[in-house]
Amino acid sequence: MKVRYETEGPVAVVTIDRPEVRNAVDEETAEELFAAFENFNADSDLAVAVLTGSGGHFCAGFDLKALAAGTGIAIDPNRGPMGPTYMQLDKPVLAAIEGHAVAGGLELALWCDLRIASRDAVLGVFNRRFGVPLVDGGTIRLPRMIGQGRALDLILSGRAVGADEALTMGLVERVVEPGTALDSARDLALHLSSFPQRALRHDRRSVYRQWSQDDEDSLRAEQQGGMEVIASGESLEGARRFAEGDGRHGS
Repeated sequence: MKVRYETEGPVAVVTIDRPEVRNAVDEETAEELFAAFENFNADSDLAVAVLTGSGGHFCAGFDLKALAAGTGIAIDPNRGPMGPTYMQLDKPVLAAIEGHAVAGGLELALWCDLRIASRDAVLGVFNRRFGVPLVDGGTIRLPRMIGQGRALDLILSGRAVGADEALTMGLVERVVEPGTALDSARDLALHLSSFPQRALRHDRRSVYRQWSQDDEDSLRAEQQGGMEVIASGESLEGARRFAEGDGRHGS
């Protein structure tokens, strides 16, 4: 197995386990990643997943040595070459980044909802150097996340970006000390899983759907989904807890 799948309470941890190639993804690894996130999405006991890599690196992208040896990149409308990058999950995924998250590895990180990076992490579109295009959502998610100009700077130049610069441009959301990215992501995952999940998932889903909708349709969809959450009773229960003094003043 090239991907480890472990659960810890409401959190699933998915680990790319090919440290000898900085967790580069070949066809088999992509299939295992896709299956891992299918399992996560289908398991009602799990609320948040963490994607990480073993051996001090997140992911160095698609395995170009395997590609050079004649292993082609699979063309599948439902699965990205890196595995889960075409999937639309119902629950959040966090990237815990140590070391390199480059080329297709950066695209995997962009697919996640939030990115927690160690201070010595390196991100970049390194595939620029080898004539390999972005085919796992990088040309779509990167400009939406950091703006077109900054995205084109990374995409065209292929330059390396350190964690502090990545934080400044909005490429990662949190920077932590080296060696602590996974623990920090686990802590955040547990924090997210402690909230009422219907409202959290509605708001997350609305954020993603609005990209393909105009303002009127986005507002209508947000209201409809929100009213479904309220009708479920989750909001009423939360309001009762607030009225009883729970969660006030940011606690």
